[in-house]
Amino acid sequence: MKAVVFHEHGTLANVVYTDVAEPTIKPDEVLLQVKAAALNRLDLWVLEGWPGLNLKLPHVMGSDGAGVIAQIGADVTDFAVGDRVAVNPSLFCGQCAYCRSGRDNMCQQFAILGEHVDGFFAGYTAVPARNLLKIPDTFPFSAAAAASLVFVTAWRSLIKAGGLQAGESVLIVGAGGGVNTAAIQIAKLAGAGPIYVVGSSDEKLAQARDLGADVTINRQTDDWGRTLFKATARQGVDVVVDNVGAATYAASLRALKRGGRLLTVGNTSGPKFEIDNRLIFGKQLRIIGSTMGTSTDYEEVMALVFNGRLRPIIDTLYPLNEGPAALLRLQDGDFSGKLVLTNE
Repeated sequence: MKAVVFHEHGTLANVVYTDVAEPTIKPDEVLLQVKAAALNRLDLWVLEGWPGLNLKLPHVMGSDGAGVIAQIGADVTDFAVGDRVAVNPSLFCGQCAYCRSGRDNMCQQFAILGEHVDGFFAGYTAVPARNLLKIPDTFPFSAAAAASLVFVTAWRSLIKAGGLQAGESVLIVGAGGGVNTAAIQIAKLAGAGPIYVVGSSDEKLAQARDLGADVTINRQTDDWGRTLFKATARQGVDVVVDNVGAATYAASLRALKRGGRLLTVGNTSGPKFEIDNRLIFGKQLRIIGSTMGTSTDYEEVMALVFNGRLRPIIDTLYPLNEGPAALLRLQDGDFSGKLVLTNE
């Protein structure tokens, strides 16, 4: 079968569209014919690699996918060949103390499809049946793939880990990424407000307003920290969503009101930076991190996607054979929402 893979870690020059062996399935797995697969910044980090990431090479990229079941394992009873399904990207053992208590995103053997094992940038992939969720007959595969990772991540961070409440003010640092476009909608659905969004272009900020942002700030033309304090009568906000990291953390902490909390699931600008600890204890702030979400979180948020209350934003669809070009676009960052590969 054809797939987008790399044979060694490094740059995008190592990514190729080529033939690889079709996967075989275990008794508790299905063979998924991939119809759509969405790109994530995670794909580039996996390509680059880090100490302790030991992959079977060549590695099939891609952590988000949806498609049709082509084959079922001997122990699979809840699904059938031909079912249209989305896939929770999180892998978990189901047996450790975390899994038994419903916290499978903290599993001692936690892994992510496309990060630690082969992913979705291929004609077929093997997936545990417990990770599947049936898609309504008329719901597009591309939208199901685009939603999975970013919406479960944002839902877990804002609602479950962050405890966002109706009436709380929220600042989202970044307007165009998949997690941030999901976070804007989730915050709006939760009744939060005002919702402030900092973005890098007027186009991305216009989309943010369309998704539910109340106040938008262009970081290219404004001192966004100063502008936010003026907008909040120098009080700050209850919650900051900052997945940028090194470039924005200091300003994000200053943007919080007393007792506020900063939520994070990533660090696109770098993971290491200095923090003025006086801000944290002086203002009694909380920094709350989370990774992905539980299987229950996934079912909850995808139900909201399927019924139209949350909407994945897709920038561009590419055929699977243009996967390397789509990854280059991902690296350049000149897009808003999700880039999706299709294989229909």
